[in-house]
Amino acid sequence: MSEDILQKIVRMRREDIDRLGLNFNIDIPEARRVGHTEFLGNAGAILEVKRASPSKGDIAPDLNPVELATTYAEAHAQAVSVLTEMNFFKGSLRDLIAVADLMERRRQQGLHTCAVLRKDFLLFEDEIDIAYRCGADAVLLIARILDDTQLVKMAQRAQKFGIQAFVEVREADDFRKLAVVTAALGDAAAKTIVAGVNSRDLATFHTDPLIPASVRSKLPAKAVFESGILSAADATYARNLGFTGILVGEAVAKNPPLAKDVVSAFESGCENARGQFWKKFAERKFANNETRAASSQDAHPQDARRPLVKICGITREEDGLLAAELGADMLGFVFSTTKRLTTEEFVTSFSTKLRDLNKVGEPVEPLLVGVITDPNSVEGKTAIKLAQEGVLDAVQFHGVDPHESGNATLPYYCAARVGAPEDFDYVASLRKNGEPRILLDAKVEGIPGGTGKTIPESLLREKAGELPLWLAGGITPENVGAIVEKFHPELIDVSSGIEDAPGIKNSEKLKALFAAISAVK
Repeated sequence: MSEDILQKIVRMRREDIDRLGLNFNIDIPEARRVGHTEFLGNAGAILEVKRASPSKGDIAPDLNPVELATTYAEAHAQAVSVLTEMNFFKGSLRDLIAVADLMERRRQQGLHTCAVLRKDFLLFEDEIDIAYRCGADAVLLIARILDDTQLVKMAQRAQKFGIQAFVEVREADDFRKLAVVTAALGDAAAKTIVAGVNSRDLATFHTDPLIPASVRSKLPAKAVFESGILSAADATYARNLGFTGILVGEAVAKNPPLAKDVVSAFESGCENARGQFWKKFAERKFANNETRAASSQDAHPQDARRPLVKICGITREEDGLLAAELGADMLGFVFSTTKRLTTEEFVTSFSTKLRDLNKVGEPVEPLLVGVITDPNSVEGKTAIKLAQEGVLDAVQFHGVDPHESGNATLPYYCAARVGAPEDFDYVASLRKNGEPRILLDAKVEGIPGGTGKTIPESLLREKAGELPLWLAGGITPENVGAIVEKFHPELIDVSSGIEDAPGIKNSEKLKALFAAISAVK
């Protein structure tokens, strides 16, 4: 098996250490000469001194670490992360020393001071000593590359020096290791350990903003959302999930003036209903993937083919209950003046019935979504009220931007109608506004949804981008298998393809849909 990016980084680093020593042939202070700032003592942003990365190549090859760290400090970042890995990130212990010395000068001048994090692929306890002497207030420990014993020893060494261990976790075994090191440190863990979850898979360098959402509840109170923060809106999303900190690299290293906006957006945000929805969705997605993977010796959680399923346009109780029984992950109720229009009374009654069923026997727990096309209409306001009351789990803003209507703190996601390349401009704008997922629906002029039309395949292949696909439009029991095999969507949204008439689902078609999905290998 060929080595992945992370394995290559670690291998080359070991070779460099064998050749140059743990100090990489750089003169470092014999003793620490700077004061100490608690790492993430307050909620805030950790901004990175980063010249390059394995995925992007050169990001800011000519950056001056002291000038950049000054910009970060003036933006009131809580910490500065200094890359010291030299092969792929073009960092150096010299950068760490220079930034730590800068913060000491600011401390003496009474200016805002950031904690300093040494970010590297650390492997040995003595590297903690070196980081401390160079002025680091915290060290990154990547659980994925350290066994239990070594992780504990390195965290204990950090504790000895009075600095924090920033433990990065992502995979299931990482959380076990986090529990091991927390138990080993006992009462000191609360002061020594800060946990971080990386939205970027260090083996492939693919980024998914739902990864941190899926594991936030498994992390201690003080936790950091790492990677994938490219805008102030992304920072707000991370704060909505309840993270104490964000670690931002490429975006601010390439564009230092962005630092102030990112810091402000994160610090002014809060955990809210929007974040709660994305945590519920992400936990469901990855739990389902793990369950399906466990049932197949060949499957891997990230490669599971079965998409999540939303059945939309529910107007009858029996249709919604059957869809839930068959395994629907989401049920959609239309609050727009179409033939599938529902009512507040029906949705409230159905929600109560579904939740009563969950209390006995096998749980049936699809997320309930209100679909709106005009947030200012009577119907749209009704769906928003039901979401605020917790009757609905989320609102689907179909073809409308929640940021423009002042509803961005609701539990919600966005749907975009696409039929031509230029329609993806709106999709791009939503992504820049921090939306972790966007439902793509087939566009037919004059019809907001449930058209029975599919999005052209060529358009999807050209424009869909890297985020996992949420697809709607023209999906039927007959074509769903081919769609899943071709595009591997994360979620499919089905309405007209399983109906006898608008809002009237056909039970046999519903069963055939789920059977066809289950048959996909």
